[in-house]
Amino acid sequence: MLTFDLLLTADMMVPNPDGMANLLWEKLGVHQHPRWRQAFEEQPYIAHFLRVNKSLALAPTRIEPQVHLDKPNLGDPQFHDYLESLKTFQGRHRPMITHSVVLATSLDKEEALIERLLSRGVPFRIAQRAPDLPWDRVWLGCTPENPVYEPSADGGLCLEIMPIEPLQLPPETFASPPPEPANPTLGDMIRVTARGILVRNLDDTLRKLSDNLDWEPQGPVRHIAAEGCRRARMPFSLAHSATLDLIQPTRWNSHAGLYLLNWGPGLYYIRVSVAGLEAKADDLRARGVRFDWVEAPEAIGGRPLIRVDPAELNGQLFEFEEHQPAADAIASSTD
Repeated sequence: MLTFDLLLTADMMVPNPDGMANLLWEKLGVHQHPRWRQAFEEQPYIAHFLRVNKSLALAPTRIEPQVHLDKPNLGDPQFHDYLESLKTFQGRHRPMITHSVVLATSLDKEEALIERLLSRGVPFRIAQRAPDLPWDRVWLGCTPENPVYEPSADGGLCLEIMPIEPLQLPPETFASPPPEPANPTLGDMIRVTARGILVRNLDDTLRKLSDNLDWEPQGPVRHIAAEGCRRARMPFSLAHSATLDLIQPTRWNSHAGLYLLNWGPGLYYIRVSVAGLEAKADDLRARGVRFDWVEAPEAIGGRPLIRVDPAELNGQLFEFEEHQPAADAIASSTD
């Protein structure tokens, strides 16, 4: 069974990533820094790798608002066609769309994955190495001669795989058990805990991930009747990586069901843990941010949840939960 190491980012493709980075700082308190902004001449995109916590060892999954500019892409000339196909696949009016859901794993695992994809005839391509990005980036669901995304490879998740080594994460990131905050201030954000993705047919998506990638969910699929959905949680080797939550609505009028029928499958929530949910609610009120306090959602073990009004964040859906140590969170998610 394959286990990827890290969900690199909870990403969002937006028209103005600089403005979105400022908005996330202003409305939620997400940390930004000029060094965390990435832009290359031959790879015409702008991306911010924002942090809910300044420590990557503590919170390795980042938040990535980004845009690809309408300029010649000398580093990866096929990517424009791929990106246009992704927009069509996800729906051009969908508030939350992705350029790729980026998974990071060790070089040896990435090489083994490439061999597996070749042996199973799974469509993929490898972007050419470039001076700015001198490592192999694997894009699923397309080929070099036909760089148009189709979901047979990954069940519609739009996956990209890259090696974890170029990220140069601090050694403490890989400690077992993973690092936990020491005496955080009430209201502090600790880490991104989950990225939700809505799917129409969860069993079909899981079958494709198993058959093509040998990637299996963490524990059995959960039917969360009170919230009108089925959920599979895809794990990573780093226990404090955000999980990838695959969600199929079972009721049309549930929160997930309405979102699916409004906008179709694809990106859903970004969930962040905090030290003191009441304190974070106070912080949001002080910032003038509208939110709902959701009592006892079954999906997170009956603990309350804050759901920020997406209108505050140009359509992006953020949720906050009380922080649990990574080991405890894994245990409660499979109960």
